[in-house]
Amino acid sequence: MTDALEGTLGANVNPRGMPDAAIAMLDADGTVVGWTDTAQRLVGYSAGQVVGRSVSVVLPFAQNPLRAGAFAEQCRAGGGWSGNAGVRHSNGRTLNVGLQISQLWGQGGAVHWLVSGTDIAALSLASSSGSVRESILTRTPIGVVVRDRELRCTWVNDAMERQQSVPRDRRLGRRLTDVLPRVEAEALEVVMRQVLDSGRPAALEYRAWPPAEKRREHVFAASYFCLQDADGQTLGVCCINLDVTGSRQARERLAIVSEASTRIGSSLDVMQTSQELADLAVPLLADYATVDLAESVRLGEEPPAGIGPTGGRRPVLRRAGVASIHPGIPESPWARGEPVFVPPKSPYIDVLFSGCSHLEPVLDAGPGTWFDRDPARARIIREHGIHSMMIVPIRARRAVLGVVVFIRTEEPTPFQEDDLLLAEGLVTRAALALDNARQYAREHTAALTLQRTLLPHRLRDSAAVEVASRYLPADADTGVGGDWFDVIPLSSARVGLVVGDVVGHGINAATMVGGFRAAVRTLADMDLPPDELLAHLDDTVQRLAEEDEDRYADGQDPLPAVGATCLYAVYDPVTRRCTMARAGHPPPAIIDSHGKVTFPDLPAGAPLGIGLVPFEAVELELPPGTQLALYTDGLIESRDHDLDVDVAMQRLSASLAQPGWSLEHLCSSVIETLPTQSRFDDVTLLLVRTRSLSPSQTATWDLPSDPADVRTARALVTRQLARWGLDRMVPSTELIVSELVTNAVRHGTGLIRLRLIRHKVLTCEVSDTSNSLPRLRHARSLDESGRGLPIVAQLCQRQGCRCTTGGGKTVWAEQELPRDA
Repeated sequence: MTDALEGTLGANVNPRGMPDAAIAMLDADGTVVGWTDTAQRLVGYSAGQVVGRSVSVVLPFAQNPLRAGAFAEQCRAGGGWSGNAGVRHSNGRTLNVGLQISQLWGQGGAVHWLVSGTDIAALSLASSSGSVRESILTRTPIGVVVRDRELRCTWVNDAMERQQSVPRDRRLGRRLTDVLPRVEAEALEVVMRQVLDSGRPAALEYRAWPPAEKRREHVFAASYFCLQDADGQTLGVCCINLDVTGSRQARERLAIVSEASTRIGSSLDVMQTSQELADLAVPLLADYATVDLAESVRLGEEPPAGIGPTGGRRPVLRRAGVASIHPGIPESPWARGEPVFVPPKSPYIDVLFSGCSHLEPVLDAGPGTWFDRDPARARIIREHGIHSMMIVPIRARRAVLGVVVFIRTEEPTPFQEDDLLLAEGLVTRAALALDNARQYAREHTAALTLQRTLLPHRLRDSAAVEVASRYLPADADTGVGGDWFDVIPLSSARVGLVVGDVVGHGINAATMVGGFRAAVRTLADMDLPPDELLAHLDDTVQRLAEEDEDRYADGQDPLPAVGATCLYAVYDPVTRRCTMARAGHPPPAIIDSHGKVTFPDLPAGAPLGIGLVPFEAVELELPPGTQLALYTDGLIESRDHDLDVDVAMQRLSASLAQPGWSLEHLCSSVIETLPTQSRFDDVTLLLVRTRSLSPSQTATWDLPSDPADVRTARALVTRQLARWGLDRMVPSTELIVSELVTNAVRHGTGLIRLRLIRHKVLTCEVSDTSNSLPRLRHARSLDESGRGLPIVAQLCQRQGCRCTTGGGKTVWAEQELPRDA
C-alpha cells in the first residue's frame, strides 16, 4: 500500500499549508448537521454549540426570514453560491469571510448543503496553497463528497460528477474502490482512514485519468475534513476536490521557463546552446528532442527570412542538439554536426518556410502520408513507438534559424495546445541565445580571420635564426584577443623579433593589431634600435588615444581602451649580439644548448601609451644554437588568477628545458602544458634558435677618409667576390662601393669601414663617423650632385642607412645572388 501511495499521490502539503477552511454541513432546512475543528477555530463555536441548531447562529443574515428565504432560493436555483459574507464569532465580533456553498445530493434525491469559508484577512497574509482557499479566491467549482465511517458515499455534488465522470447514482452508497481504479482508490482511502482515526484534516495532490478523457491526465488537489456531530463524535469524512490541472501545468511551465533562463545560453556557442535546449526539453516536456540549425547559422552567417525550397533545392540543416530518455539516442539517425535530410512536402518544409509551428497530437506514419518520402523516419517511428510530435521554428529578428522537434514515445499523453505554447516559449527564449551566439560567432570569426590575416602566414628561417610559433585565440566567451608577433628581416643579415599584446578583444583589438604591426615594421625598416623603436611606438599610441578622445567626445559611445605591451629584439648573426627592450611585456626566456633556462634582467618599461617613462635596451651575446622564447601573458596567467607568477614562470621554464628538441616539437609541448579549462586571453609563443655567419661569409676593411682609396675599395671588393665565385656581380658591386665610399669621404671624417656580407643576399656596407644620414632624392637636370644614391637604388634590391652604436652611421645596399651561387 505504501508503494501505491507513492505512485499515485503527490507530496502531502506541509503543516504551514494544511487546509484551514471552516467546513460545515447543513440539511435542507439550514440546520447544522456536521461540524469540523477548522470551523471551530474560525468562529469559536464547538460542535456541541452549533450542531442541531440553525445556521443563523453564525450567519447573521439568516436571522431575517425574508432575506434567508431569498438566499435559499438563490442557492437552489444555482446549485450553490460563492461570495463574501459577515460571520459572527462566539465573542460577538463579525468576521469578513469568503464563503462557498455547494449543494449536495443524497439517496432518494435528498438535499444537503456544504458551507466552506476562510477569513479574508487571513487570506491576505497567508499563501493560498490549500485547495479550498484557492477555490474561494478564484470561485472555481469544487467537488464535494461526504462519506460515512465505512467510507461509503452519502452525499455528493454535481461538480464531483463532472470532475471524475462518475454519475452520483453509481457513487451513492458505494466506496471509492467501487467506482475508481483500484490502486488509485485504495491509496486515497488510506488517507481518509487516517483523517477519521486522527481527527486532523489532510491535504494532498493526486493524478487521475477520468474515463471521459483517458488519454489526458488531470491533477486534483484534495482536502479531507473529519465531520463531527453534536457530541463531538465522528460522523464521517468530507472530501473537497479541486481540479488544479491548469494551475499545476502553469506552475510547471513557469518552472520550466525559469529553468530555461539558467540552463540555456550559458555560452556563446550555437552548438552548445542548441544542446542545452534539447537537454532541457527531455524529459521535462518530451521523450526525445532535436535541434536542427540552418547551415548559415552554424557558420555565424546571416540567416534568410524563411528557409524554404529555392530553385528546387531543399534547405540544408545540420543537427546541433539531440537528447532522449533512451541511452544512446536510438531514435536519431543523425549525430550532432551531421547534415539532416529534410523530406520534401513535409511539415518540416512548411514550418521552415512559414515560420509557424506544427502540432500533430496523434502521429500517423501509415501509407499515403508524407512519411512515404522519408522511409527512414517512418521506420524509426514504428520501432520506437513515436506517437505525438511538435515542430517549432526557431525565429529571431524575423528570420528562421532552424527547427526544434519534440517527440513523445513512453509518455502516453499526446501533445496538446498548451504543450505547444510551452514549447514555443522555450524555443523563443533559446532563439534569443542562439541569435546572440550566431552574431558573436560571426564577429568572432571575422575578428579571428582578420587577426590571422595580420599575423605572419609563414615564418621563414633566415641566416640569423630558425623560428617556430603558435597562436591560440581566447575562448568563445571572451573572444579573440590582441596578441601579435612578427619576424622582420633587417639589413646586414640581422633580424627583428617582436611580440605584443593589444588591450581588449574582438574586432577592435584585431584592427589595432594591424595598426601596431604596420607601425613596428615601418619603424624597424628605419633600422631604429629597440629602445628608440618603442619610444616612437609609444608616441603613436598616445596620438591614437588623443584622436579617440576627440572622436568620442559626445559621450554617446564608450571610449575604447588604447594601449599595448611589446617586446622588441634585434639579433645580429655576424656579431652574435642581441639587443632587446620591452614595454610592460613579460621578459623573454633564454635557453642555452644544455637546456638551462634563464630570464634576462631586462627593465620592464611602461606599457605603450603611458608616456613619460623612457625605455632601456640591454645587449646580450648569444652563442649559436641559443633559443629565445618570446610570449604573451596568456601563456603564464590563468582565468582564476590564483596561479602565482613565479610558479607560472617555473612551469614555463620546465616545459622549455628540453635540449635537442626541434622548435616545432618544443612549441607543441609548451602549449600542451596549458590548463585544459577555457582561456580568458590569447596565447602567443615565438621560439627562435640563433645562428651565426662563419668568418668566411664576411669581409671587412678599414679605409682612410681619402678620395684615392675609392679605387682601393673597388679592388678589395673585386678580389673578395672572385674568392666567393661571384664574378658576375663585380661590375654592379664596384659601382655601388664607389658611390657609397665617395659619399663617406665627402661627408664624413676619420676611418671608413667597408664590409661585405654574403648570406641569402650580398650586402655591401659602408660605415663612417658622420651622423648625417643620406636622403634619396631625384636630381634635376642642372644639379651637379644627388645622382649617386638613385644609381645605387637601380643596381640593388634594397638599400638604406642606420645609426651605429657610439655615433656615426652605416649605409648599406643588398643585391640578389645569382641562382647558381
